[in-house]
Amino acid sequence: MDQQLNRPGPTPASEPVSRRGVLRAATVSAAAVGAAGLLGGTAAAAPAASSGQAQGRRRVPVDRISIQLYTLRDQLAADLPGTLDALRRIGYRRVEHAGFVGRTAAQFRAALDEAGLRSTSGHVGIPQPFDAATWEKALADANVVGCQKIVHPYFGRDASGQPIRDPAVYRALARDLNHAGRLAERAGLDFGYHNHQLEFVPLTGGSTGFDILSAQTDPGLVHFELDLYWTWRGAHDPVDVIRANRGRIRQVHVKDLDVEGGFADLGRGVIDFGRIFAHEREAGIEEYIVERDDAGTAPRSPADALDTARVGFDYLASLRY
Repeated sequence: MDQQLNRPGPTPASEPVSRRGVLRAATVSAAAVGAAGLLGGTAAAAPAASSGQAQGRRRVPVDRISIQLYTLRDQLAADLPGTLDALRRIGYRRVEHAGFVGRTAAQFRAALDEAGLRSTSGHVGIPQPFDAATWEKALADANVVGCQKIVHPYFGRDASGQPIRDPAVYRALARDLNHAGRLAERAGLDFGYHNHQLEFVPLTGGSTGFDILSAQTDPGLVHFELDLYWTWRGAHDPVDVIRANRGRIRQVHVKDLDVEGGFADLGRGVIDFGRIFAHEREAGIEEYIVERDDAGTAPRSPADALDTARVGFDYLASLRY
């Protein structure tokens, strides 16, 4: 089964997120205040902080730059070999898959090999309710593709589409994540959890889902793939999250935030990535993964996603901090 279906559809992330329902809870105002305040004041001043022009001695290792293929989902569906070849020519050597674009794992691996790319990571949702046999099949596919890591991509809404507020639901998820991580370890894979803004919504009792997942998952079995955009949208500073989870932030989704709270290509929004990456050793970052959720969604064309990929790679390769 094409695991791309485990990711949410484009609506929550492809529309300007403050417009229609992604943050219908109090997180809307909190994120706006958090982004404005934590990013250093006025929107006019913020882009300079993320421009990548500040010089430093450290840089993102080029061989650790990846891209989440969800960014190019429409372009891949139209032309898988051509799109993969374009990514290789941009400079990418590794990608993170979000399904196999209608192919089997073996067919998808063959397409990657032909393009000279490796899928070092993949997004695959753990079964809910948890089913070990189904998960072990996903792990086997991940090994066929050549992944080193497998990441649960999405959680946080109840049956009515509202943010989960019951801490018991997150405690149950933590148990499932530990189980999934143990099976992944046996299969030779590292297992991670990818956040959105929903994990930072206050729960009944005052904690957050991310607090529970951090405290109740085994650090040896579950790491975090911190989405920097969604962390800001959840009114949390990624640096604070890193400090509270030293060594567990092994992957980051590098995604920029425009002044309206929507998506932007890297370096053209307000997030100061250099400030975050200065804590890379404390975090334990092993992969820097370019992503833009709406990169090929109307009014943008699927081909625009390749521009996003190019801008993102060049920005990370040239960033000094």
